[in-house]
Amino acid sequence: MAIEPFDVVDLIHTKRDRGALSTAQIDWMVDAYTRGYIAEEQMAAMTMAIFLNGMERSEIRDLTLAMIASGERMNFDGLSKRTTDKHSTGGVGDKITLPLAPLVASFGVAVPQLSGRGLGHTGGTLDKLESIPGWRASLSNEEFYSQLENVGAVICAAGSGLAPADGKLYSLRDITGTVESIPLIASSIMSKKIAEGTAALVLDVKFGSGAFLQDINRGRELAETMVQLGRDAGVATSALLTNMNVPLGLAIGNANEVRESLEVLAGGGPADVTELTIALAREMLTLAGKPDADVEAALKDGRAMDTWRAMISAQGGDPAAALPVARETHVVTASRSGVLVDQKALPFGIAAWRLGAGRARKQDPVQHAAGIDLHAKPGDTVTEGQPLFTMSADEPERFERALEALEGAYRIGDAGDEVFTGGPLIADRIG
Repeated sequence: MAIEPFDVVDLIHTKRDRGALSTAQIDWMVDAYTRGYIAEEQMAAMTMAIFLNGMERSEIRDLTLAMIASGERMNFDGLSKRTTDKHSTGGVGDKITLPLAPLVASFGVAVPQLSGRGLGHTGGTLDKLESIPGWRASLSNEEFYSQLENVGAVICAAGSGLAPADGKLYSLRDITGTVESIPLIASSIMSKKIAEGTAALVLDVKFGSGAFLQDINRGRELAETMVQLGRDAGVATSALLTNMNVPLGLAIGNANEVRESLEVLAGGGPADVTELTIALAREMLTLAGKPDADVEAALKDGRAMDTWRAMISAQGGDPAAALPVARETHVVTASRSGVLVDQKALPFGIAAWRLGAGRARKQDPVQHAAGIDLHAKPGDTVTEGQPLFTMSADEPERFERALEALEGAYRIGDAGDEVFTGGPLIADRIG
């Protein structure tokens, strides 16, 4: 048996006592954990030490590179198109990937969007798309590259071979209270995205009540860290810092978010969803060498919708098929006339999750028709008895717990009262 070059307990002591780990120590730690030499409880102690004491920039870079090295790296050199990708840190009603990928691809660039499933109140892109009859998330490498070349956009499940160390570490963080660590979030996201092999990457980093990191300054720190990690790895990277205090759009769920995405692709849809889709598309296309692309025109003239239909069809889906509809609905109306002055994102995300739109465990199924459709947003005038939102579920007994989550989540005030949105939708650009 080979003698290990380091002792994991020594490394834990170093981080516990606010020291820095060397490149060699981090490389060994990630490799030893991936092959099972370092025990789960030892890595749990390490992640808590990192959560409490942080990491230096050089350590975060080394951790990211070590996780990339734990598995495969994709290569798009054989494509005739430049690649550009986007990652969102997730939020309530965040369906932007759905209209964004075909919109960007309609300009002749390739969008290899490897996505995931939801856990907790943030819905997963694959869960949304699986509400389309026939659509499949798993593609062979041959199908993936062929679709990228011929259609331009692919949204599918990431293979287990990309950054396996991150997959193992993420599962551990999820059950040890160490998810909200900037070094661990940044290295997790960027190890997968860099391993994907994209030439350019735009990050949508959320802040506010429905985001991982609610404080805008913590969101900015995460964005700056990830942009630097991308650039260190030779990936053209930028980030938008975006507001998740209020749900994005009017649909929260799976099938209803697909419906709303189709409205955007048809040149309509809620103003905030359209604004963010266009802003991210411009960022992606600028990094891909097409700064003058007229993205609004591609939504209006049908090019983006044509690419959507081709993308869905290529993965077995029927873009013309009816989307699932829930068996039961419950409408909540305004208790008084006035102005909707507050609508907190997180409680609406939790309520949609309780209705069946999300999952508590990775193996749980989602109900594709479950969710919430909003009929008013902050700043809108409402009258007594007017519908504020409609909840949908297959089992009516879910409504009570969803309503419990929404106690105090929205408020009707008087004309002239301050309306809380947490500021503009796009707070800053980094990079």
